[in-house]
Amino acid sequence: MRQYEAAANRHDLKALLEMIADDAIFWFSDRSAHVGKDAIARAIQANFNAIKNEEYRITDLAWLAATDDLAVCVYEFRWSGEVSGKPASGGGRGTSLLRRIDGQWRLAHEHLSPGKKRP
Repeated sequence: MRQYEAAANRHDLKALLEMIADDAIFWFSDRSAHVGKDAIARAIQANFNAIKNEEYRITDLAWLAATDDLAVCVYEFRWSGEVSGKPASGGGRGTSLLRRIDGQWRLAHEHLSPGKKRP
């Protein structure tokens, strides 16, 4: 997750896509759904195009389950940057499911929503 966070901060789409399963499903906090790596790539690139000087942070990361082939975590996320030349920010809570594929951990599902991880 820290590698994912670092690649997001660099706006390094190629590095992010290497961490995402081909059949992944991402649900964003704007209620959009993106199924498959191609759709996820388009959504991430649109975010990169819209948000300049972005800083993305994952905090309060907690691993809920882990086996040799699956892991699930929850966290809070925050982003800040410039949208249309003006300061902007947002955040919420996230859940990610990772699968080991060909010996590498890949994000298979990301669910972002408004709110805090803890009440």
